[in-house]
Amino acid sequence: MFQVLGSSWALLLGMMLLMVGNGLQGTLLGVRGGMENFSTFSMSIIMSAYFLGFLGGSRMAPWMIRRVGHVRVFAALGSFISAVLILYPTVPHPAAWTIGRVVIGFCFSGVYVTAESWLNNSASNENRGKALSLYMMVQMFGIVAAQGLLAFGEPSGYILFVIPSVLVSISFAPILLSISPTPAFERTKPLSLLALWNISPLGCVGMFLLGGVFAAQFGMSAVWGFQAGLSIKEISFFVASVYVGALVLQYPIGWVSDKMDRRRLILIVAFMGGTAAVCGYFSGDNFVLLTIAGALIGGTSNPLYALLIAYTNDFLEHEDMAAASGGLLFVNGVGAISGPLIVGWIMGAIGPSGYFAYLAVLMLGLSAYAAWRMTRRPSSHLEGTGHYTPVFYSASPVAVELAQEVFIETALREEEEAERSVS
Repeated sequence: MFQVLGSSWALLLGMMLLMVGNGLQGTLLGVRGGMENFSTFSMSIIMSAYFLGFLGGSRMAPWMIRRVGHVRVFAALGSFISAVLILYPTVPHPAAWTIGRVVIGFCFSGVYVTAESWLNNSASNENRGKALSLYMMVQMFGIVAAQGLLAFGEPSGYILFVIPSVLVSISFAPILLSISPTPAFERTKPLSLLALWNISPLGCVGMFLLGGVFAAQFGMSAVWGFQAGLSIKEISFFVASVYVGALVLQYPIGWVSDKMDRRRLILIVAFMGGTAAVCGYFSGDNFVLLTIAGALIGGTSNPLYALLIAYTNDFLEHEDMAAASGGLLFVNGVGAISGPLIVGWIMGAIGPSGYFAYLAVLMLGLSAYAAWRMTRRPSSHLEGTGHYTPVFYSASPVAVELAQEVFIETALREEEEAERSVS
């Protein structure tokens, strides 16, 4: 771990600052939009716009990197992010914020692709898994720290918009001054959606539903909190609890996934998340119960993302895994675009409680579909499954392919050890 930190500290520090900026702007807009009297539907469009831009950026960034190089792409996109963050309070209008969110989503996606390709290039076969884990922890820390800034700031002013803009600008320095350009950038072409569906219907359906869950957590949590009458500190604490839960439960669930039928675990974990959402629906104004529900939803949904990738891998040859991950991320992105629109419509129809009702339907629906799929296909033999590799849901296709490389390298190492023990 210290070897990874020594070789990649500048990249990790820069990414942490970027995640503070991203985590703060998402929550801050949800609160400020309420103060500006934006309708719930307008806020849902604004929040959905980020995921539209993010999906577009993940498709375009590789082309831009190949055309002008990592350094120029990183610097250009980062400059746009910094500028848009300052423009938000200057033009408080739903249309302007929607355009800004598309731009920021596109730019953050491109920045992630660039930074994660640097990380992949600097990692070796021996420390790639540690590098990915450390990168994921840094991302989580940045988002949680951002909620702390919101708790002690004033959303109605300008300073909370200026701070993430400054942090994003500062984040360029350690990265661009310490990292040389990587070799030629190559991206794996994803499998067709039809081929991916034939390989793993559960993987496709699960990733689509999780896209809606993640979009609600990342985009609509602050909107829900403002409508529910929570204070600014309570909103920031609730959002932070979602990400803390995601980090804390990632590794225990991953450990269990290597020791039991993954479909059964997907069923159980999704049911736990759905039950937590139901509890949140009936918690009323009990903030302690609401926070526990948020932590459990975050702690179950994020591991499900990696679980579904690992489950799909169980039906693939090693050379097809990277291509499949690209298709799964596209399905997840489509679900994320539609998520805020649907939850915004539900909240507009039945009030703030619609937030938890929406999450409950998606998580329990995933659990029910996993149960049905268990009747349609026999389970994989436990000894034939690969290792679970944790990955954060906001990671770009590059990070997911990096996780796939860790998955493949671990499987090949175990096969070699098994052959040596037999001989």
